[in-house]
Amino acid sequence: MTAIAAEGAAAAAAAARLSAFDRQARIVELVTRRGFVDIDTLVRHFGVTPQTIRRDLNQLGAEGRLARYHGGAGLPSSVENVDYAARQVLHPAEKQRIARRAASLIPDRASLFINIGTTTEAVASELVRHQGLRVITNNLNVATILSRRTDFEIIIAGGHVRNRDGGIVGEATVDLIDQFRVDYGIIGISGIDLDGTMLDYDYREVRVAQAIVRNARRVLLVADHSKFGREAMVRMGSLTQLAAVVTDRQPAERIRTLLAQAGVQLLIADETGDAASGSQAPPPLP
Repeated sequence: MTAIAAEGAAAAAAAARLSAFDRQARIVELVTRRGFVDIDTLVRHFGVTPQTIRRDLNQLGAEGRLARYHGGAGLPSSVENVDYAARQVLHPAEKQRIARRAASLIPDRASLFINIGTTTEAVASELVRHQGLRVITNNLNVATILSRRTDFEIIIAGGHVRNRDGGIVGEATVDLIDQFRVDYGIIGISGIDLDGTMLDYDYREVRVAQAIVRNARRVLLVADHSKFGREAMVRMGSLTQLAAVVTDRQPAERIRTLLAQAGVQLLIADETGDAASGSQAPPPLP
């Protein structure tokens, strides 16, 4: 065996030992660089079976991180999000862990904004264990979840109701949020670029999220691992504007460095490190 062949075999063997999560992250990187990668190329690159690559591509396609085509995968759409019904069943265990971790940061009798998203809805489900919260939301699903508690005060922002997900957007929504100054903002996002830019698909939804960032003393982003590196066309802001990012896995080193330099807490809600929600004193936020 030549030195070049040996080196190639060693690289393939190393790729074959990757976890599914790491392999999928590298697949996304390859597609981002090349625009399209076929299944045969991925099989050779990672030293795994075509069935394994197809499963990877199907999962990445369901998450909206890639566009699945016959024979391979290409760049995802930056103008259209995954359907709400599909997002509801993506990464439910991860979202639950993120929700518990985020809820543990919110003390009883706090005031907060909560915006649109399946992860923020999971946070709302955890917050029902709290007492005396005051919540302003543009998410009908969040309002319904929190209305179980008779000691909560819930204000629903007016505006245009999106039938597909119960989100409320528009100028009236922004105007109402601008009337308040609250302790915490809990926001979700559709994508996070590697330079730390938070991205979404709906300009009106972004305007509401920007208003939340302006009017909350501390802003927590709740986002599972699939949001990092995902593309969308509307710029919402930067991770550096936040107090904390709550996710389920370590993001890329570039993101970790950016957060550290900006003094933004990175909180990983893994399977062994969940924080209990409730009225315990939360970890300090900047």
